[in-house]
Amino acid sequence: MKETPSTCCYCGTGCGVIIESDGHAISGVRGDPAHPANFGRLCTKGSTLHLSARHDARALHPELRQQRDGVRRRVKWKEALDFVAQRFAALIERYGPDSVAFYISGQLLTEDYYVFNKLAKGLIGTNNIDTNSRLCMSSAVAGYKATLGADAPPCCYEDIAQAQCLFIVGSNTAYAHPIVFRRIEEARAKNPQMRIIVADPRRTDTASIADIFLPILPGSDVALFHGMLHVMLWEGLCDPDYIARHTEGFDALKETVREYTPQAVATICGVPAADIVTAAKWFGGSGASLSLYCQGLNQSVHGTDKNAALINLHLATGMIGKPGAGPFSLTGQPNAMGGREVGGMANLLSAHRDLANPIHRAEVAKMWGVPEVPAMPGKTAVEMFEAVRRGEIKALWIACTNPVHSLPDAGSVRAALSVAELVVVQDAYRNIDTADYADVLLPATSWGEKEGTVTNSERRISRVRRAVAGPGSSRADWDIAADFARRLARYLGKAEPSFAYQMPEQIFNEHRATTVGRDLDIGGLSYALLEQRGPQQWPFPMGATVGRQRLYEDGVFPTPSARARFANVAYLPVAEATDARYPLHFNTGRLRDQWHGMSRTGTVARLYSHDEEPILEMHADDMARRRLVDGDVVRVSSRRGELAVRVAASAQMRPGQVFLAMHWGSRTMNGAGANALTITAFDAVSRQPELKHAAVQVEKVELPWRMVAMRKGDTVARMARVQPLLRYFGYATCGLYGHGQAVLVLRTAHDAVPDAALLAEIDAALELNEEHAVTYADARRGVTKRALLRDGKVEGVRLAGEVAAAEWLKDWMARDIGADGLRAWLLAPLATPPSGAVSRGRIVCNCHDVAESEIVAEVKHGSGLAALQAKLKCGTACGSCVPELKRLCAQPAAV
Repeated sequence: MKETPSTCCYCGTGCGVIIESDGHAISGVRGDPAHPANFGRLCTKGSTLHLSARHDARALHPELRQQRDGVRRRVKWKEALDFVAQRFAALIERYGPDSVAFYISGQLLTEDYYVFNKLAKGLIGTNNIDTNSRLCMSSAVAGYKATLGADAPPCCYEDIAQAQCLFIVGSNTAYAHPIVFRRIEEARAKNPQMRIIVADPRRTDTASIADIFLPILPGSDVALFHGMLHVMLWEGLCDPDYIARHTEGFDALKETVREYTPQAVATICGVPAADIVTAAKWFGGSGASLSLYCQGLNQSVHGTDKNAALINLHLATGMIGKPGAGPFSLTGQPNAMGGREVGGMANLLSAHRDLANPIHRAEVAKMWGVPEVPAMPGKTAVEMFEAVRRGEIKALWIACTNPVHSLPDAGSVRAALSVAELVVVQDAYRNIDTADYADVLLPATSWGEKEGTVTNSERRISRVRRAVAGPGSSRADWDIAADFARRLARYLGKAEPSFAYQMPEQIFNEHRATTVGRDLDIGGLSYALLEQRGPQQWPFPMGATVGRQRLYEDGVFPTPSARARFANVAYLPVAEATDARYPLHFNTGRLRDQWHGMSRTGTVARLYSHDEEPILEMHADDMARRRLVDGDVVRVSSRRGELAVRVAASAQMRPGQVFLAMHWGSRTMNGAGANALTITAFDAVSRQPELKHAAVQVEKVELPWRMVAMRKGDTVARMARVQPLLRYFGYATCGLYGHGQAVLVLRTAHDAVPDAALLAEIDAALELNEEHAVTYADARRGVTKRALLRDGKVEGVRLAGEVAAAEWLKDWMARDIGADGLRAWLLAPLATPPSGAVSRGRIVCNCHDVAESEIVAEVKHGSGLAALQAKLKCGTACGSCVPELKRLCAQPAAV
């Protein structure tokens, strides 16, 4: 057994992992106890990384289609890259460098990012390179730069334990950053006097730990922060000495916040004025207030203003640059920070240089050995796809991201890719929506197969190490980009900036050289030092022995005046207002156990067990008004698109608001997912789109005919075969279930009995059409049952017209329970299950496969959290389910 220290590939917490392998295949993973981000802990996603290290969903070989309506064929790397290089060269020569573009990812390693940036800006001469980090962190970047002068989160994870007041806003940390939330739980346990304030439109699991929960109305964050500052001024909680010595612009801001009285803000935000006052007093009077925030602030047309207004609170109270205090943005992706460090965005250059600055452009051009770096800003994410749709951008290279799923207004993204002259998709996975549009598919290596570095939320650089070789002929992302660059230079007849890299360490060293003397100086870092001393925070200049934990401890900021700047911003409403036609506020966010578009987590059955299918969460009053009950199929529609999903009442929701998780897409449902509904409007400064809000309507859909089909084994391949059939139903979802044994679960509903040919296609896709399958049909009632039994076990089943037995059958299949007595049930007209056949229901603890029904039964017998953990083991591994366990324990009557 071989053990390889590396880093998790999910969120920006940056957890260290130890990969277990035999040198050929990954067999296990555990947290690295030596890594300072997690000290051995992993969340439910990270702890199942080894289960996702499978090849059946992977892109294995280059594929090429030369006719847009043709089928891609497998080719050698040389043919694929020569084809793309020739096409890029021809387009550049005919239409200019800005006719091509690159859309890359916060999941790339820093070395990958650096090569792509150099390829676009140094060789081709276009700034049309942007990243899906534009969708998650660009407003945080803009907020830091507007106030503190640089894109540099000033805090560290240790500040959580030292904070006296914790302000969590626009972040469901319990789900999005579970290991950070474990730190919060520990800090609260050690310091019961710590005050925790949570502001969020939804009462999430994160809100369960709050002393004050502020369920603000969508988009009202700036008003809340101004209202809190108004109270701090009134109560004398600001630090006039700090303001005078280290900041500028406070007088203008004071005039603005004068109008934001608690009563006025209460009306805007929809929360009690008294709670605003209390929150302000706790924040301003604590002596050490730490703010944690994420997409609720960032994904907004006013995201920069929201970030800056929050930072104002820290500057006004002098609570920055000291232990337990400061504004701390939680990064969404594993290396969004590293991508910004190398300038891998349309408006940046290496080492936080500004594209608009001619001196900075000249510095980078000299380092790269090119005549110049283009001055014209490139297209940012949303703008880039709009330019493709208009025909301005002819060729688009997409690497390690799935924009058909993740960009707003998915219909317009699909339209853009349909008309592009050339689409190149470079990805480790072929089970992504965007791959359908690829003229060229280039297989990349993935987690466990890559070498390089990433930077987490606290500016900590960690090594990513290879445990096994990539499958098929997949290659490292930097290697693909560098090889293409060398070929393109020949076709363009240009002297290339050097892309003669043999290993990622050479790229890191070149990147390191660009940072010397900059705010993120890592001149003293090397692969060797990271191997010897472990992950390090930047800055880490030459001669340093350790990176800097906190920034701005001396009150000196990287602005022309060396002072921080207060941002005098005003509250503005959300970009798309509700009205009589679209009266509901639509919000989207993460599930506990899924990641982004599910290309990786969607192959792991147990990660569906907590949330098996897309569910629209809604307040019970809004449901009653529409005569809806849990499980009804509804049509949720916006001005751009619609989806058919099931609905459920949720105590997390306020009236007038609905929520749908971001992860589901056309691979798992008969629709494009949440982004079929979202808007393309974006922040004027950060260019980050308003993915967190849209106006929608919800209406019941009458789909009386139901079908559930399930099949064990080979789930990923069968899911791919079923996916094209989803669109033929009024409602359809396809997912997985099970802890040890994986079961594919297809759920559908329709307005009438479908054609027999469609059911036959379903049977064929799931391989339920074997001759010895047991069948039952009641033509009068429109009910059919079909089951595949093997060695006394249920291998697959299709229930059509009557699906009441689906849940207990699913459990039987997942737990490999014998099928004694099932044959008689299958051949009977009754839906009543055999004796003892009961559904376990929703799984709360994935690590130990503990169901909600089992937890509720123990709670009803008086068990608290400790007793549950001792008896059922739930909440004793990764801890991701602990907030839900506490909630179930606290509400025994309700459950």
